[in-house]
Amino acid sequence: RSLIEGDANLALVYISGEISNFTNHYRSGHFYFTLKDESSAVKAVMFRSSAQRLAFMPENGMKVVIKGRIGVYDRDGVYQLYADDMQPDGLGALTAAYEQLKAKLEKEGLFSSARKRPIPACPMRVGVITSPTGAAVRDILNVLSRRFPLAKIVFLPVQVQGVSASPQITAAIERMNSFDAADVIIVGRGGGSIEDLWAFNDEKLARAVSASRIPIISAVGHETDYTICDFVADLRAPTPSAAAELAVPEKNEQYAYAEGLLLHARSLLAEKLSLRRRELTGLTENRVLKSPLAGLEIFGESLDRLSLRLTAAAKELFGSHKLKLASAAAKLNSLSPLAVLSRGYGMALTSEGKVCTASDVSIGDRLTLRLSDGEIECSAEKITLYEEKTKG
Repeated sequence: RSLIEGDANLALVYISGEISNFTNHYRSGHFYFTLKDESSAVKAVMFRSSAQRLAFMPENGMKVVIKGRIGVYDRDGVYQLYADDMQPDGLGALTAAYEQLKAKLEKEGLFSSARKRPIPACPMRVGVITSPTGAAVRDILNVLSRRFPLAKIVFLPVQVQGVSASPQITAAIERMNSFDAADVIIVGRGGGSIEDLWAFNDEKLARAVSASRIPIISAVGHETDYTICDFVADLRAPTPSAAAELAVPEKNEQYAYAEGLLLHARSLLAEKLSLRRRELTGLTENRVLKSPLAGLEIFGESLDRLSLRLTAAAKELFGSHKLKLASAAAKLNSLSPLAVLSRGYGMALTSEGKVCTASDVSIGDRLTLRLSDGEIECSAEKITLYEEKTKG
């Protein structure tokens, strides 16, 4: 073991081969497999710390290129390959890894249109994440400055190819979001082979695009090129130049739109003013406003007519009640004791009140005899009751 692991030539090796006997130890997260070619095979292991950085899941039959070191497994007394990194070898393996990751993220809903954010109609800050030296950045900046020079460009240069490209792009997206540095972000690069564009098929990059609070436009490669980043982004552009055109409005169109709004506002204002002038003219032509005294005269005439009607109604009501009162007085007079007295009858009174029967008077009582034309004072000298007289 000391001999092999002490050899500097075996401390960093690159080996290409086909995976077989692949085992994904889910509990530990380690990968165990055999790497073989037509004439030989070597056991290999990739520990969890390295395995979780892969952009694809290894499978049996997949051709890969592995970077790692050669060491000895003491228990079995065999040497084996300890893999630090793994990349698909050849177009077929890359396509398989691409389809594998695409199916996984699509199943999780990262491609769903329901979660995609709308691109702002008029962004004032446009974030650009791409290589500082490629043609893509020149195309993007030229289109942005031509179409909408009012927008501020926030540029974060990154590598867009190679091992460090995906981590740099991911970090740039996260940094843009942490500082809220833009209203929309363009992520992309120019065309190339599938190997050249492979950095945009990284799972961590895809999840960073999905988690971004700022809408992202993906423009990777040419029109026929599709990467995982394109599927996850809020909008996919066929080229970097097209991405810039989709990100901002065209200034002349905006000027025309603003001019149209201004003309429409002026038209509405003129219409409102015309309406108010007609209303004002109608008010000034009103008879009351033109001659307030004429209006008072009209109200005076109405008041006179109402007063006459009220007086007539009062007289009519008074006459009706007067007739009713006379009728009631006549009825009361017919029932009055005085009316009876006027027919020759009299009414006897004592100090205690009216005398109704002979038994109400005693011998010697003073009586007042009321007649229709006066009163006579007298005293009771004899009292005869008709019942006693009859009995006697």
